[in-house]
Order: sequence, then structure tokens, then C-alpha cells
Amino acid sequence: MFARSVFRAAAPLKRNIRNYASQASTTSGGIGALGYSAIGAAALGGGYYYYANVQGKAPQIPMPTATKDTGSNPSSQDTQRGASVPASADAKAFMGGEQGFVPLVLQKVEDVNHNTKKFYFKFDDPSKTSGLNITSAVITKFQEEGQKPVIRPYTPISDEDQKGYLTFIIKHYPNGPMTTHIHDMKVGDELLVKGPIPKYPWSANKHDHVALIAGGTGITPMWQLARAIFKNPEDKTKVTLIFGNLTEEDILMKQEWEQLENEYPQRMRAFYMLDKAPEGWAQGKGHITKELLEKVLPGPTEENVKVFVCGPPGLYKAVSGTKKSPSDQGELDGYLKEIGYSKDQVYKF
Repeated sequence: MFARSVFRAAAPLKRNIRNYASQASTTSGGIGALGYSAIGAAALGGGYYYYANVQGKAPQIPMPTATKDTGSNPSSQDTQRGASVPASADAKAFMGGEQGFVPLVLQKVEDVNHNTKKFYFKFDDPSKTSGLNITSAVITKFQEEGQKPVIRPYTPISDEDQKGYLTFIIKHYPNGPMTTHIHDMKVGDELLVKGPIPKYPWSANKHDHVALIAGGTGITPMWQLARAIFKNPEDKTKVTLIFGNLTEEDILMKQEWEQLENEYPQRMRAFYMLDKAPEGWAQGKGHITKELLEKVLPGPTEENVKVFVCGPPGLYKAVSGTKKSPSDQGELDGYLKEIGYSKDQVYKF
């Protein structure tokens, strides 16, 4: 159950490829322009709350359908050039190990906002699933002639049981070679993808409460974890999301998070912080601060709690300290250390 008071002003209706080797971290545990200033008092109507153990139905997030100009639905039975004979029911697109990079064909693109798009890449066989676990990611690669390969990790937003295709939500950064490459891709182009890249090993009810602190596109691994929690009727984990962005338009997947809040009101809460809040904005104004985290998160000794952090460098520096490398969590620092959380209670994606 939740105690203290509730912060919820408006209830929603709601270089090197080896750096990304397929191995889990050995420890458990930018909103670029975002600073970390005071929060509007109107947004902070209270403090930390508990969730009652209420079982609900798994969320049914609708999958987008195809439009005439982008070809068939990503889940259709049409396969890309060179498609193989239909695989067995448990066939996986990504098997890790020595498999190497797999070419995936871009089948569909959807605009999300002014600089973010959703990309659907189909597998060579429509009966395959991705082979990803909770939580895990993939790495992507492209190489221009005469240049070194560009390699970047991404967390898909599609369900791990989804057959036939993989979905990413990717923001374009003008100086980002991979995001520029992907945003310039046309339907029918190929992207090299390798995985799965294991992160934090998850199992149902491993923690009583998980806190997800995200900025910008750092929301994607948070969505992967939260979706899995609420999809599993045996998992009673409570989830608190703190999501910082520049503007309201930048809040990615807000509809999906609101759906979870509406279906699981006793176990799921989302708090949104905007650097440039519009007039009438009823939630947090400013940036993620120590005071906010103290109010909305369970104390480090109150529950079996795990805090996950993902976002731009500025967010890591202020909230948790940065990672040393993809396989080294580094030391805990920032607000979470000041509040009293231990290194083992925090995981940095």
C-alpha cells in the first residue's frame, strides 16, 4: 500500500563492437539540456505512496496497421527478399553467440513527433520472434565506404513474443551518425542488427517495487520492463516512472503509459517533468531533482526496491553517476547515493 501523500496533479485518462559483447553486466545495479532545478509546488502535491497488491489484466496495446504507401502490415505473411522456409514455432531471429549481424528489411515508418519516428524491421521469416529477453537490447551497424563501422545499441519497443518484426522508436540527433542513417532509410532498405545483448536479469516478483528514472529515448528499456511486468498475471511488482523531457511533445509513448496507469491504478504511477511546460500543465515543471525522488520513490530501506536509470549523460551524472562501460556499472553517485540507496539497488541501462 502507498503512504505519505500522492504526487499526481492530473490523473491521466488516461568503438568497438566488443564493448557491446553479448554478456550481462557483472553488477546489479541526455535529457541533454536538462538541468536539475526546483519543481513547481503545484506539481508536488505530496510524497511517496504505496501500491496495494491488486491483480489486473494484461495491457492490450494496439499494434499499428500498415498504410498504402508503406507496404504490407509488419506482421503479414509476406517475407523479405531471400526469405527462408517458415521456421519452427520457437524459432528466434537473434541467437547471440557467433551468429553475427542479421540483415533486417525496413518495412514501415511512422512519424511520432518532429524528430522521432517508429521503425518496423521484418525478420526473414514471419513465424520468428526476436529472441530477446527482459531486459535485453540489440546493437545496430552500418558502414559507409572507406569509413569505420558505426555501431549503436537500441532497445526495441515491440513485445518479445511478437512474430515477424521488430519495432524501434528512434529520435534523430543532427550529429548522430546512426540516428541520421536510420532516419534516412527508405522502406526496403536493410539494417544490420545483432543480439540479444542481456542487461539486468529479470524474473517475476524479483523486487517488490521498481523505480524507472528516464529521460528522452531512455524510456525504451523502461517500457520493455514495465510491459513485461504487467503482461504477466503472476508478477505483482509495483512500478513508479519518473520521466523527464524538454516539452510535452517529447514525451514518448505517453498513451501506452497512461493505459497501464488506468488498468493498474494500485500498482503503476507515472510522473512527468517538463523543462518547458505549456500553460496549464498540471504535472512537474523543471527537472528531476533529489527532492522529487525523495517524495515519490520508496525509501531505500522500506521495500525490496530496484531503481533503473536511463537517459542522456546529464541525467546519469545528476541522478546515479555514470557507467564506466557497457559492462561496468561504475560507482553509485548523485541524488540516489545522497538519498541512501546502495550500488546494488541501482541499475544503469
